[in-house]
Amino acid sequence: MAHKVLTRFKERSSEQQEEVREWCASKVEPYISFLQSLDAELWLETQNTCSELKTSAEKKLQALGKDLGGGGNYHILYFMTRYLQAKEVVETGVAAGWSSQAILTALQKNENNGHLYSSDFPYFRYENPESLVGYVVEDELKENWSLYIDGDENNLPRIEKDIQAIDIFHYDSDKSYRGREYAYNCMAPYFTENTLIIFDDIQDNFHFRDWVEKTGHSYKIFEFENKFVGVAGGFLEKTE
Repeated sequence: MAHKVLTRFKERSSEQQEEVREWCASKVEPYISFLQSLDAELWLETQNTCSELKTSAEKKLQALGKDLGGGGNYHILYFMTRYLQAKEVVETGVAAGWSSQAILTALQKNENNGHLYSSDFPYFRYENPESLVGYVVEDELKENWSLYIDGDENNLPRIEKDIQAIDIFHYDSDKSYRGREYAYNCMAPYFTENTLIIFDDIQDNFHFRDWVEKTGHSYKIFEFENKFVGVAGGFLEKTE
């Protein structure tokens, strides 16, 4: 545990974080323009659906009266799940469940029996923290959802047993370099030439930069709520 804390402290030094943010900012482009270029009609659907999602989630969280944190760029997740007609989606990091709700809503609309596998670890600052994971997710969507809450190192090997080929991989859990590397290496055998890979909060360290340089993947960087999202994978290369 002490080693983990020390590693994260080094990664999140103000000097390095400033350097990482500068690199992200130099590569960033508007995600709305990218999604519109793929399918303008689907982008309109995404806007409407995500607006409803936001209203419903905020109402639930306000009634709960607890801060469960925000979500990733759920617009991208909804759009790409629909656009790719995804069947197997894996995400790490659930928290309140913004991203889970977006993906599951898209899977339901796809009507192809798609499934979401989610890995998380509860925040123990609240009583009964397990009950708060994915709090905003509607009950009617949970039939196509497998949620594991024992941390990535325990959850991902379990998820491996149930998947064949990942259409979308969304990483939003342990923000350390090591945590990102572990999850990617664990899931990589299930990536195909069409898999879309999304890393949230890439401004925390140079993992995303180092990874795309090492693998040679084409990539895009988008900004969302003053944070940066890195997108790469086989699908993206086919759009260029």
